[in-house]
Amino acid sequence: MKLNEISDNSGARRNRKRVGRGIGSGTGKTSGSGHKGQKARSGVSINGFEGGQMPIHRRLPKRGFKNIFRKKFEIINIGLIQGAIEDGRINAKKTIDAAALQSAGLIGKPKDGVRLLGHGEITSKVTIEVTGASASAVAAVEKAGGSVTMLAPANDSDADTKSAEGAEL
Repeated sequence: MKLNEISDNSGARRNRKRVGRGIGSGTGKTSGSGHKGQKARSGVSINGFEGGQMPIHRRLPKRGFKNIFRKKFEIINIGLIQGAIEDGRINAKKTIDAAALQSAGLIGKPKDGVRLLGHGEITSKVTIEVTGASASAVAAVEKAGGSVTMLAPANDSDADTKSAEGAEL
């Protein structure tokens, strides 16, 4: 490949549509908006309006329930922790907590905490501090000679005070 052979893919660059430039252009006078009416005006949105008919979002049945107070845990498997220890991203001699997992790139921002699950195998003796853990994960870590410490969820104290305030009202 040479520099003079480099070109854009076909259709990658297109000229903008020049509206309102005479009837010969096909988009002159009304600029493709037709005559009068709501859709010919600027700044008007009629998204979801179906001409007086009941809109589809009201015709369809609503299902389920979304709990706005649910906890959003970051999930990590013990196999990923073992892989990070072998790669040298996590020091097995130090306590492994949410900050260590985040700096190793194993989890994103720990929202309400970190939950440890038992998928994979762990062979290193480690001390792990997490918000929650499955029974299989705790058993696997303890079998390898380590320990798992459960921390209180980050927003539990807030939830307790909110429920107490609600009870007083």
